[in-house]
Amino acid sequence: MVQRETRRVVVTGAGAVTPLGTTLDDTWAGLVAGRSGVRPISLFDASDLPVRIAAEVPDFDPMARFGKRRARHLDRVVQLALTATGEALEHAKLDVAADAERIGVIYGTGIGGIQAIEDGLLTMAYRGPEWINPYALPMTLANMAAGHLAMEWGAKGYNSCTVTACTASAQSIGEGFDLIRLGRADAMICGGSEAPITKIAVAGFAAMKALSTRNDTPAAASRPFDLDRDGFVFGEGAATLILEEREYALRRGAPILAEIVGFGATSDAHHITTPHPDGDGAVRSMRLALEEAGLDPSQVDYINAHGTSTPPNDRVETLAVHQVFDRSGGAPPMSSTKSMTGHTLGAAGALESLVCLQVLATGIAPPTINLETPDPDCDLDYIPGEARPLDADVVMTNSFGFGGHNSTLIFRRP
Repeated sequence: MVQRETRRVVVTGAGAVTPLGTTLDDTWAGLVAGRSGVRPISLFDASDLPVRIAAEVPDFDPMARFGKRRARHLDRVVQLALTATGEALEHAKLDVAADAERIGVIYGTGIGGIQAIEDGLLTMAYRGPEWINPYALPMTLANMAAGHLAMEWGAKGYNSCTVTACTASAQSIGEGFDLIRLGRADAMICGGSEAPITKIAVAGFAAMKALSTRNDTPAAASRPFDLDRDGFVFGEGAATLILEEREYALRRGAPILAEIVGFGATSDAHHITTPHPDGDGAVRSMRLALEEAGLDPSQVDYINAHGTSTPPNDRVETLAVHQVFDRSGGAPPMSSTKSMTGHTLGAAGALESLVCLQVLATGIAPPTINLETPDPDCDLDYIPGEARPLDADVVMTNSFGFGGHNSTLIFRRP
């Protein structure tokens, strides 16, 4: 594959709201410390559900952030997106309104405003249609985070929403990368948000037998690559990256955190929830990203795994990584930070991209916690237990989603 002569794209800002904290710094501190953000559900009464644990964002008060009236008109998925993006734009020192028509938004979500859907249905059932919030329908729409971000900061360029399950925010970054390279934007606000910890969502995923039922030991529930894993843990949060054309960023003296050099996206075309048993789509996604970056697999220093803590995903991802890296001397160290944040669904790809940026910046790779009994089918170096010093120049993150979506991003030290 011949690399296209296109514009280079860098990351200049990052922000996060996660189960480990309401800023990127707090989140990173929790990851390096190996701290779990999983705890008993407090957002609703889960006492009658088979799953009563999740990874909620702590100390997040929407009334204090947005005021009572505005908070009532924003689903939690949008509230989290606005908070993370505010941090990212401040970090990038980007004045969106100064160049509004050349700055756009692509923001992903897997489920969107599911709390608004649940609230609306309950209001209809118990109080009647005359009590429905007039904002109820717009609050349910998946594109509302992207729309609100543009309105909040005046971004008048390309605006879209990726809704590809657990690859949504990774694909938002990849598509923003492409838009800038093709000259259709100079900067893009990219990322994803998810607020799925509602009764209907938890009950639905529990009925699929996809969630861990370790209700008595929540901190030990998310255990990627461990033989005793029994499902993933719902997580909520948002993560935002500010992408810019390299010369545009240099002209305005922006901080450059990393360069995006590769993006791969494929489809399994296999099954609605289960990955291809041979890892076909994941293999092709990683190889496409490496080819686009002009890199040999041996040049990758760290992988942030999709690593959901479900039996099929962890086994198939391991198999796929072997296929891509074994000919080049073996896979680099990789970890699943979902062991601490839970699975933030459509926000996961962006959050784990931020983890990759922090690995480049700090020389520390976060651990996979709760990996106590290795699965014979999962035989790579997952950085178990504790964070590890790691001098990395090139890092990769994988995201795989229901519906057979696969995405890979590669970042390089600036």
